Amino acid sequence: MNTVLSRANSLFAFSLSVMAALTFGCFITTAFKERSVPVSIAVSRVMLRNVEDFTGPRERSDLAFVTFDITADLQSIFDWNVKQLFLYLSAEYSTKNNALNQVVLWDKIILRGDNPRLFLKDMKSKYFFFDDGNGLKGNRNVTLTLSWNVVPNAGLLPLVTGSGHMSVPFPDTYETTKSY
Repeated sequence: MNTVLSRANSLFAFSLSVMAALTFGCFITTAFKERSVPVSIAVSRVMLRNVEDFTGPRERSDLAFVTFDITADLQSIFDWNVKQLFLYLSAEYSTKNNALNQVVLWDKIILRGDNPRLFLKDMKSKYFFFDDGNGLKGNRNVTLTLSWNVVPNAGLLPLVTGSGHMSVPFPDTYETTKSY
């Protein structure tokens, strides 16, 4: 009656439907879970320099170096549907030229099985903190925020912001020393 190929096709289609239903069940059991945790951010040092900007003729831009501490317990975020977390520390501020500036200063990937408790002391920014002008000098409201992407086994990729942030006033003068 039915050929071997038609029976194999039916079996494959049924198996695929069962796997899709199981994947959806995996997603729906953790889709509405709260993924935000308290975060403590402290800044121990801010150094500001005015350096030559090579993107324009004889332009100079602000370059900041930030030393910070982060404390967070991310254990409650991990469940059976979380593969990894992509953490990043960003700085947000406004200048005369731009209403909103966002710069990523540091990032880290935490895999399932790694230690999810962060106790980072005297960390330096991993990426350059450039402003496209002189908007950092004397800026009183640069806000540091720790955020993360939850990378699941199945489902959406939520972007979560930690429930703690730090506003940092930047210095009114530029550093002239070469050390950091």
